[in-house]
Amino acid sequence: MRSAEIARLAGVTVRTLRHYHQVGVLAEPPRTSNGYREYSVTDLVRLLRIRQLSSLGMPLDQMDSVLDDVETDGLAQGQYLDDLDQELLQQIQQLTAQRKVIAHLRAHQAAPDLPAELVPFYPPFDMAGYPERVAQMDRDQAILWSHFSDETGKAYLMAVCQKLSEDSALLASSADISRRFEALDSTSSEAQIAELVDDFTAFFAELDSPLTTDDHPTDLGRAADLLDKYSTETYNPQQRKTLSVLAQRFSQNEPP
Repeated sequence: MRSAEIARLAGVTVRTLRHYHQVGVLAEPPRTSNGYREYSVTDLVRLLRIRQLSSLGMPLDQMDSVLDDVETDGLAQGQYLDDLDQELLQQIQQLTAQRKVIAHLRAHQAAPDLPAELVPFYPPFDMAGYPERVAQMDRDQAILWSHFSDETGKAYLMAVCQKLSEDSALLASSADISRRFEALDSTSSEAQIAELVDDFTAFFAELDSPLTTDDHPTDLGRAADLLDKYSTETYNPQQRKTLSVLAQRFSQNEPP
């Protein structure tokens, strides 16, 4: 039998047949004088066995122990099946968890790249009037914060998002400050920057006061450095200057 014929009989493609040769699960047969592979019925039987094992979900690199062990007893065969069943169960559990996340994202009409724990609280940031570029940067920074801060940092981020999503006045203030921050450029005056710093300080005091306690300090871990680098890469000089003034303002207000 030639490649096309044995592939058709086994219900696989010629490309799949060649792949089996490449990974070593099916030995290449001898070639005829004109260079064509010549397969035997024994090759067909092995190919059918490979297809059956593959249909059960067994990886190719684990098949040799089943295909080549002609003296496998019932106990060993049972172990193969037990191991395979456990592996499939883990895959099912993983797929089920992924489907729950997808349903969660759909229910809240959230972007699929958003950390799942923030999904219930994030849609308000897509509100009308919230600058699109700022919303994207907020999402970028939330992703860094969520992935690289410790548990206290993640909990604080969730608390901030939840409070903003539940307090329309605070959310409106956030949108206003974001618009003004986004508008900063080389024409912005020192007075504009100072006024924005004052307004943000007052806004943040109202937002942060119920969220921070001395018993559970917020630790951003690696996220702090990454967020600083993100600001350097993303913001213009006037925006970075504003953030620097804010950082100085907050450091002066910290207890000794």
